[in-house]
Amino acid sequence: MEIAEEIVGLMATIAVNQAGQLALTRYRVALVEHWRIAPGMRILEIACGQGGMTAVLAWVVGPEGHVIAVDSADPSYGAPMSLGDSGAYLKASPLGSRIDFRYQVDVLDLSVSFPDDAFDAIVFAHGAWYFASFDHLRRTLERIRPWSKRLCFAEWDLTPETTDQIAHFLAVTIQGEIEAYKTVSEANVRTPFPLSRFVSLLNQTGWDLSALSRMNTESLQDGMWEVDLCLDYALPEAATLDIPPRIQDLIIS
Repeated sequence: MEIAEEIVGLMATIAVNQAGQLALTRYRVALVEHWRIAPGMRILEIACGQGGMTAVLAWVVGPEGHVIAVDSADPSYGAPMSLGDSGAYLKASPLGSRIDFRYQVDVLDLSVSFPDDAFDAIVFAHGAWYFASFDHLRRTLERIRPWSKRLCFAEWDLTPETTDQIAHFLAVTIQGEIEAYKTVSEANVRTPFPLSRFVSLLNQTGWDLSALSRMNTESLQDGMWEVDLCLDYALPEAATLDIPPRIQDLIIS
């Protein structure tokens, strides 16, 4: 049995979407291998969500390693399974002793602190667009900078390379436009940004870009999920917001 299948078998979300979780886990295993995460490492994971990447990290670091996984959301957040329920299921698995889940954590809160170089790596995978603003992301990258010499980061790029990716691009940019008119939000995609802007942000916050790679994501279902969210939730919500009529027309177009 391949590693991804074994890891998925330990996750509660396997009951929701087994095929999707397996594809995601294979992708996450490829990311962790690319980042050269090794047994015994101490990892801080930012924006851990339901723990899909956490499970892979815990598997790879082994019994001598440890993963602290933080998320700003309440443990009751998430559907069809909450973050807390998913995390509790993983904690009860053989990987549980290697993981420390911490919810409702904003690393900008001064009460959240770690010693300098406390971690061998900080992992930040597909959570950057969830931040309320680009400035919030900038301040977060500044705050975590002393805690590790390595940042392992993954996010979608806003530049479509094939026609198949255009729907995903439109779905996230529409959601980003709508978010600009909200003062309070629990949406996932809030601040989409291009790769070039993130590279500049790394320079501003003291991180040195040592490597930049593109991963194969053809098997992932994220594009489909974002299109559904856009059509079923974001666009209907936009009609209830105080958005100027000309902007409303542009968003609908």
